[in-house]
Amino acid sequence: KHGQSDSDALAELPTESRDAFADQVDLHALQLHSRSDSQQDGASKLLFRTRAGMLIESVILRIATGRTTLCVSSQIGCAAACDFCATGKMGIAQNLSPAEILDQVVQARQALAAEGRKLRNLVFMGMGEPFHNEENLYATLEALIAPELFHHPPSRILVSTVGLPEAMLRAARRFPAVHLALSLHSANQQTREQIIPLARRYPLDELRRALAELNRTQPANTPVMIEYLMLAGVNDSPDAARELAAWVDGLRVHINLIPFNPIEDAPHLTGSGRETREAFAADLKAAGLKTTIRYSLGADVAAACGQLVRKENRRTAMASAESLSKSEV
Repeated sequence: KHGQSDSDALAELPTESRDAFADQVDLHALQLHSRSDSQQDGASKLLFRTRAGMLIESVILRIATGRTTLCVSSQIGCAAACDFCATGKMGIAQNLSPAEILDQVVQARQALAAEGRKLRNLVFMGMGEPFHNEENLYATLEALIAPELFHHPPSRILVSTVGLPEAMLRAARRFPAVHLALSLHSANQQTREQIIPLARRYPLDELRRALAELNRTQPANTPVMIEYLMLAGVNDSPDAARELAAWVDGLRVHINLIPFNPIEDAPHLTGSGRETREAFAADLKAAGLKTTIRYSLGADVAAACGQLVRKENRRTAMASAESLSKSEV
């Protein structure tokens, strides 16, 4: 809860019990593989190794205002397979346990406490589609907000999804104060299907009905975050801005425009230029919509770490499959 180091936490136990406890209880579900600190801004990427040998990543963001945010992963890989996402290109999708998700928070809190900082915001925007790991997500949220455990305010937790309508509604009913974010990226059905395969299963009209229901379910101060990745020549035209404004009209939302960091598995995609992003935002604001432009942190450490995660996990998954195949012969 307080971000104590392992040694400080053990010091809370009676002296005669510490060694036995440390020998018999594994304090962490994850092993810290590496930490990369940005030389450009206040971002730190943490790579963890699971007991199965896979790598996952978390990112600590230190905003200039002094606020801190942790971006956590809920899966290894992702079945959503969005065209712009490195995680979806891994070709695997495995759920993380509540202990593995929570240990990302524990170790990030410890890292921040060593700097005299506290974790403020927690976002499920790392590897994986959280609602494809729904049961473990809910167990994690319960632990995070429990006063006797992490005691993290639910209003400072955000769960991002590619758009599973029924799961979003279930989450809102169970955790009404937890914020939800929809990775929309286009208000045009055909365009959205091109970059998000799951859009074929969950069309835009169904998503919009779900958002309207979310607005009725959640508190008035809990808008749905609309995430919109700006892709040059794909979804950044004035017409695309008008389509987006029309689609969210009447909904309680906050639009977040996101710059695209290129990935090696999608060379056909490039990010919109700064002027295009700002013009797009101006069109939305002129339509009366709350809009912000996110400025990417940690770009200098993201590419190398993401490449390492993909390559290591592919190799581990192939070795595991080969071993299983041999055992069945």
